[in-house]
Amino acid sequence: MLPPRPVATTSASFQPLGGGKAAFCGDLVVIAKEVQPVLVALPRGGVNLVEARHHNLTDDPHLFFVHYWAVGDAVSLAKAIRRAVDTTNVVRMPGGAA
Repeated sequence: MLPPRPVATTSASFQPLGGGKAAFCGDLVVIAKEVQPVLVALPRGGVNLVEARHHNLTDDPHLFFVHYWAVGDAVSLAKAIRRAVDTTNVVRMPGGAA
C-alpha cells in the first residue's frame, strides 16, 4: 500500500573502513528555506557537498536534494549529518532514534 501522497526520504550510508573510520554518503531532501542551513552545516562537519538539485518544477512544497560524501571518523560524520538534519523540519518515524 502506498502513502496517500508522494513521500521523499533522506538517506545516509556508512561503509566501515576500520580504525573507527568510515566512508559516508547520502542525500537530504529539503524544502527551499532549508537548503542554505544544510549547505552550511555539512561542510562545517567535514562533509563534502556533491550537488544540490531538484527533480520537479511543479512540486509543492518545492523539494531539493542535497547529495554529500565524506571519509573520516565515523562518529564525527554521524554527528555532522545529525546537525544538518536538525536544521530541517524533519518528521521522525515512529519508533525511530531520538
